[in-house]
Amino acid sequence: MGISRSGDYKRRATGGKKIPLHKKRKHQLGRPAANTKIGPKRLREVRTRGGHTKVRALRLESGNFSWGSEVVTRKTRVLDAVYNSSNN
Repeated sequence: MGISRSGDYKRRATGGKKIPLHKKRKHQLGRPAANTKIGPKRLREVRTRGGHTKVRALRLESGNFSWGSEVVTRKTRVLDAVYNSSNN
C-alpha cells in the first residue's frame, strides 16, 4: 500500500466511516520523508508530475536560517542537532 495524501481514510464529522469511491490516484501520491542527516552534501533528484524534478537533500552541512527578532538571515553551518522526544 503506497503513501497517500488524500483524506479518504478519515471519518465523517458525525463519526461515521466513509466508503472509498475509487482507488488511489496519481495526484494523491505521497513520498517517504528524506530524513536529512548532517554530513557532506548529498542530493537526489525525484521525478514529479509533468516530468519536472524536485531535489531531496539526504545529507547537508549548511542551511539558510533566519533569526526573526534580529531580522537577520544567514547561510550557516550546522554543527549538531538537538534531540527532541516529541519528534519521534
